[in-house]
Amino acid sequence: MTKKKIELKPYDGTEFLDNEEVREAYLNAELEEGDPHYIKIALQAIARSRKMTMTEIAKKAGVPRATVYRALSVNGNPEFTTMQKIVAALDMHFMAVSTSKDYSVVRGSSD
Repeated sequence: MTKKKIELKPYDGTEFLDNEEVREAYLNAELEEGDPHYIKIALQAIARSRKMTMTEIAKKAGVPRATVYRALSVNGNPEFTTMQKIVAALDMHFMAVSTSKDYSVVRGSSD
């Protein structure tokens, strides 16, 4: 009996990133987890879901194409400004949310 060889391909779920709300939720979930590797994977997936090439992202971000490739690579360690430009090229932006349970302290409220 011969064994049948099965070829597996990496899963790419970009087909589910079909609207802005889903893309935002995905990136926000990865940002909340805080693992740079998965944040970069999320940015790559969002770009693919929009059918954007790294060249298009680079042009829109105003950075060299090689910078985008390095920034989003497995071993990439991009500067924050580079990531801001890449995120902006994807028509998104970073936003801070307080992790304090007592928001009145953060807002300076005197309630």
